[in-house]
Amino acid sequence: MEKIWQLNGKVLVACNCDWGCPCNFNARPTKGKCEGGWTWHIEEGSYGAIKLDGLNFSVYVNWPGAIHEGNGEALVLIDERADAAQRTAIETLLGGKVGGPWGVLAWTWPKVHGPHAVSYDFLLDGVKTRLRCGEHVEVECGPIRNPVTGAESHPGVVLPQGIIFKRGDLGATTRFRVSYGIEYDHSGQYMAVGPFAYVGP
Repeated sequence: MEKIWQLNGKVLVACNCDWGCPCNFNARPTKGKCEGGWTWHIEEGSYGAIKLDGLNFSVYVNWPGAIHEGNGEALVLIDERADAAQRTAIETLLGGKVGGPWGVLAWTWPKVHGPHAVSYDFLLDGVKTRLRCGEHVEVECGPIRNPVTGAESHPGVVLPQGIIFKRGDLGATTRFRVSYGIEYDHSGQYMAVGPFAYVGP
C-alpha cells in the first residue's frame, strides 16, 4: 500500500505521573487519572505533496481516569507558521482517521478546544528541553535528582511496542503548565523526550 504520509522528528511528553510514568508499562497512572500530553517537532515530513518540515503541533488532555478509558478533554495547538494546506494536513492526522498514534488515541478526547494557531518557542536539548506554546503551555525540564544526594540521574526507556516513541530520555519538569479550556500545573513531575518515526496509512 502506498504511504499517504510520513513524519520524523522529536516528541516531548509531560504529565502528572511520577518519574517513569506507569502508562509506559501498561499500568494505571500514578494518581489514578492522566493530565498531560505531547508536543511534536517535525524534522522531516509530508502529507501527500504537502511538506510539513519544521512545524510543531501539540495535544494536551485532561482525562478523568486512565487514557484508555477515554472521556478526555483536549487542547490542540498548531504552529502558527503552518499555511492553510499544512494546517489541514495536521488536523487530518490528529483526527485519527489515517493512522499513526492518533489512530489509537484520538477517540480518547471527545471534547476538543481548538485547534488554535500559536507561536512555538521550542528548544530541544534532551532532558533540558524548554517549550512555550503561545501563552497556553509552558514546559521546562531538567534531570531527575537523587532525593538523598541531589546527584543527577539520567535514565532512559526502551518501548518496542511504544506508539509515541520507541525510546526516550526521562527527566522531570521544573515547570509544566497548561491553560486554555483545560488548566493544570504539574511542575516537578514526569517528562520524556525522544525521536519518532511514523508512516501512514
